[in-house]
Amino acid sequence: MRSYVLTLSLATVLATVTQAPASAETQPLGASVLPTAQRVKFSDKPVAPQQRNGLGPIAQAEPAEPEPRVLVAEVLVEGAEGALLDAVYGAIRTRPGFTTTRTQLQRDIDAIFATGWFQNVQATPEDTPLGVRIRFVVQPNPVLKQVNLVGVKVLPQQVADEVFTPLYGEVLNFRSLQQGIQRINEWYKKNGYPLGQVVGTPKVDEQGVVTLEVAEGVIADIRIRYLNAKDEEVKGKTKPYVIIRELQQKPGDVFNEKTAQRDLQTLFGLGVFEDVRLNLEPSEADPRKAVIVLTVVEARTGAINFGAGYSTATGFFGSLGYSERNLGGRLQSLNVNVQGGERDILFDVNFRDPWLAFDPGRLSLAASVFNRRSFSYIFSGGETPVDLPNGDTPRVNRLGAIIDFSRPFPGNWRGTAGISYQRVSILDGDNRVSPVDELGNFLAASKSGIDDLLQVNLGATKDERDNPLDPTRGWVLRLGYSQALPVGSGNISQSRLRASYSHYIPVKLLQFQRDKPEVLAFNIQAGTILGRMAPYEAFSLGGTDSVRGWGEGELGTGRSFLQATAEYRFPIFNIVRGALFVDYGTTLGSQDDVPGNPGGIRGKPGQGLGYGIGIRLAAPFLGNLRIDFGWNDRGGNQITFGVGERF
Repeated sequence: MRSYVLTLSLATVLATVTQAPASAETQPLGASVLPTAQRVKFSDKPVAPQQRNGLGPIAQAEPAEPEPRVLVAEVLVEGAEGALLDAVYGAIRTRPGFTTTRTQLQRDIDAIFATGWFQNVQATPEDTPLGVRIRFVVQPNPVLKQVNLVGVKVLPQQVADEVFTPLYGEVLNFRSLQQGIQRINEWYKKNGYPLGQVVGTPKVDEQGVVTLEVAEGVIADIRIRYLNAKDEEVKGKTKPYVIIRELQQKPGDVFNEKTAQRDLQTLFGLGVFEDVRLNLEPSEADPRKAVIVLTVVEARTGAINFGAGYSTATGFFGSLGYSERNLGGRLQSLNVNVQGGERDILFDVNFRDPWLAFDPGRLSLAASVFNRRSFSYIFSGGETPVDLPNGDTPRVNRLGAIIDFSRPFPGNWRGTAGISYQRVSILDGDNRVSPVDELGNFLAASKSGIDDLLQVNLGATKDERDNPLDPTRGWVLRLGYSQALPVGSGNISQSRLRASYSHYIPVKLLQFQRDKPEVLAFNIQAGTILGRMAPYEAFSLGGTDSVRGWGEGELGTGRSFLQATAEYRFPIFNIVRGALFVDYGTTLGSQDDVPGNPGGIRGKPGQGLGYGIGIRLAAPFLGNLRIDFGWNDRGGNQITFGVGERF
């Protein structure tokens, strides 16, 4: 009697899968986890006539001619018991008392493998006096003890445990394993890792340990490509390292599309690019890794402006300005403004490096040299005007320099430290020093009307807002401290402390535009000055950035202050938004504590309330243009203008 054996082991299936093209290994595992029976070619030797009631040799996977059908006398299954035995019988279609063919037998093998429980299946047809006995010999998979994921960097172990631990202690089923793999792949997609997936085929050892290889999409490199407005490749101005250091994602990290979106927003926010695009390419060295290609179109970053005019502080003047936002391709900014008038020259030179190259902690530098002159709200406003003895309004001239260093710290904190020096002079309209007002009160710390103000400045900010430029939720805390050193004229030793806290809450009240946010915004701030102070350093209340409904500096001038604001911000249509506001400010009774009492002698109330309505116009590159119509608790009103939100 001759018998023919169909044999297919898990090793055969794996070998077949690994012969797929290399690119296939980077694709997600689908049904490839389940072994797929292969058509096995049998010996094509001629069969003896007495054996022709058997299955005979299988020459091809699909018969070219109709196959002979034979009667099945008996079907036996060896190597399985219990539920696994039921799984085999439930899968096969070969039944005693019915006929079968070689193709049907092959399909039964396929079906047994498709249950997912077995790593080896043999089917042996044997001739008997009553027909053909079919013997299925199966080898179950080992009991699953552990699933190891190789190549994992971002997938939490807890997630893997939740997926696979319920399968431990049971016979490995490839269908259940495949479902677990799909859950792992779905976790990657859901959490912003579009390249993350299980690749290749699972490796199963005799001890029941399964090893799955994971390709998460590690970033192999970041490359910069420069284009002009015509999409022609050009040599870029901005240094590649300057662009790359702004990115949160670095080579060696796993690519995350949410982080990539934030990186694009960061690059746009630098103000030196007209367009930024991100593409992914496979790494030449390892196709399972990704290369980020950033394509940038640089914007014009330099400007020159000039003009002429007349100012009551300086008379006729001419001005010249130069600005560059990307000096040397390092994102450094330089702004120079020079104003020459009939009486003197005013200037303001500012330089900023947002990230000093030698410091990996993102230390920034800001420096300025200036000669500025302005009317001070300390010495204006109020019911009783008080001027200089010659009838002029006091001018405060500041000649000096400032240098500040700033850097971020964990927890969204940012710290600032620096030093400043100013030579402060109180001048009249003819640029003559005028140390006292018409009542004989000194306007500077020194009797000469000229002070030296040398200060050490410290600051800290914790920002938890969703969008610093236009927040809709979160909060921000700002703390500042300046200590004057008693050197030079005036012997100023003041300690100036200031704090501000803002909070933003999204609401839905009017719902003019359902897709646009409405916000309740609150701000409270306070400050005080200790020690020997200069009058022009006092806190001024009232105006655009203080208590609206009052003119600039009209509410009070104090050594200390407290100010609170509540706003309801709501969209109206497209680029127009509205705001309802209430402001309150007080000098806490400290007006008399300012040298010369500039607030008290001018009749400033020292505390007051403002309320009103505002309009916000969204202007490109400028932010919100703000117009506020305010009334105060003493029957006055004021229209104020500003750029950006009040806080």
